[in-house]
Amino acid sequence: MANTTPPAVARALIPPAWRTPLFAWALVLPALALLVGLVAYPFLYAIYVSFTNRVIGNDGVWVGLANYAYLAQNTAFNSAIWNTVVLVTVTGVLKFVIGLGLALLVHQHFRFRGVFRSFLMLPWAMPAFVCFLTWRVLYQPIGGGINLVLTQTGIYPEIIDWLGQRSTAMPAVIAASTWRGFPFWFVSFLAGLQAIPKELYESARIDGANAWQRFRHVTLPGLKQVIIVVTLLSSIWTANAFEHVWLLTQGGPSDATMVFPVLAYYGMQTQRIGEAAAVSVAMLPVLLILVFLATSMMQKREDEQ
Repeated sequence: MANTTPPAVARALIPPAWRTPLFAWALVLPALALLVGLVAYPFLYAIYVSFTNRVIGNDGVWVGLANYAYLAQNTAFNSAIWNTVVLVTVTGVLKFVIGLGLALLVHQHFRFRGVFRSFLMLPWAMPAFVCFLTWRVLYQPIGGGINLVLTQTGIYPEIIDWLGQRSTAMPAVIAASTWRGFPFWFVSFLAGLQAIPKELYESARIDGANAWQRFRHVTLPGLKQVIIVVTLLSSIWTANAFEHVWLLTQGGPSDATMVFPVLAYYGMQTQRIGEAAAVSVAMLPVLLILVFLATSMMQKREDEQ
């Protein structure tokens, strides 16, 4: 009589129709467990904590919407809303213009094009910590590179405290953030340009279209999906970014550059975990909408291909 091995017993007990689904679930469960443990649980727990008055060392009690009511009356929170919108919008426009312009330039054939393309990727390849500390040195009122250039060339003889006054702090952060982020737009637009069939340009040229008309009726429609996806992804990253504001201004002066991540970090520093969680959760509706739109656009693009 043949011996029945455990695998054979298992196959006998499991109906054939169930074997493939069970095997698939066995492969998915480890990743699903990591997703629940590292993403879902912290996400839901942060929402719960935002409705409590928890501080470090004390679990606190349920306070309902008290944290959100406090934030609605907090001038720093109102400043964070406005500053985040300004930062995301202005940097998005600047990165779009710079990225598209450079992509159109590099898409042409000229000597050392590969070297120039690699050089343009340096801001994105540089660690963010190093990048923004370098910009902070450039912005220094005494000995900073920007002030030295302005004063030595006679363009502007007075010393400017770029990061220490309200009128220049946000433009300074926007300039550094744009320099750091435009390569992502550049390389995305360049890839989109290379995917547009050359026959479309040749047909438009034969029909008598000039350079502007070819750009308007061929290039922009061909880049439509890329523009939408890149804009949404960049907006999400910029709204969630912390190091560019913290390393340059820490939200100052007088909340002139305060944004949501920095405000939440201040809540953590003061040990008011409930209020810090409320700041983070207050960002969720807008970020979820952006994530949903970006995912839908990328899925639509894959379906079209």
